[in-house]
Amino acid sequence: MRLSVILITKNEAANLRACLASVAFADQIVVVDSGSTDGTVALAHELGATVLETDWPGFGRQKNRALDLADGDWVLSIDADERVTPALAAEIQQILAAPQFDAYEIPRLSSYCGRFIRHSGWWPDPVLRLFKRGVARFTDVPVHERVDFAGAKGRLQAWFEHYTYPDLDSALIKMNRYSTDAAQAMHARGKKSSLPGALARGFWTFIRIYLLRRGFLDGREGFLLAVTAGVGNFYRYAKLAQLNRQTRA
Repeated sequence: MRLSVILITKNEAANLRACLASVAFADQIVVVDSGSTDGTVALAHELGATVLETDWPGFGRQKNRALDLADGDWVLSIDADERVTPALAAEIQQILAAPQFDAYEIPRLSSYCGRFIRHSGWWPDPVLRLFKRGVARFTDVPVHERVDFAGAKGRLQAWFEHYTYPDLDSALIKMNRYSTDAAQAMHARGKKSSLPGALARGFWTFIRIYLLRRGFLDGREGFLLAVTAGVGNFYRYAKLAQLNRQTRA
């Protein structure tokens, strides 16, 4: 069974070498880049990837572009800030030798400001990332895309390591970008919001993560995570409320 690894990038030079080194066992690596200016494209070529440079249509469509370039029997979708551990690499190769399902979820252990988070609703965070080519596509949405697969799926025991927020600055930058993308997507679907509603959603997000999902067990980083998630959700719906108001004007 040939395995294609696919990922999308923009200015991921700091992450790309370690990411691709972790999937060196694959038969093909596909990188779809949307306007990097930090040497990502040159590095991807240097590391032997098949590279497509293109525009940015949103996460779902971009990942489907990468999927369309895959020629392996199986596909592993990975983000540039993720790493396949040696244990996960071995399990994937074992699975592909005699697959029992057409798609598999993989747990993901994420790092926040230097600490791996094992509570806060972040673990085990199974994501469907390994699938037989031709049986699945990514949902055509600008943000929070997922693999659309209707059949029975298995789950691997080993996990990705996900270095999503190396510091608080990166968390705030992503929070701002994702909240804008999400607000625009909700507005396009006709969703409504208000500032009081946005405030209530942000507060509830903090309570859910920090108390109900035991984020307090993740220490200082758990508190920061809950606060930034709450603020992010507030901004998402506050930006939606602003878009609603602009439409009415």
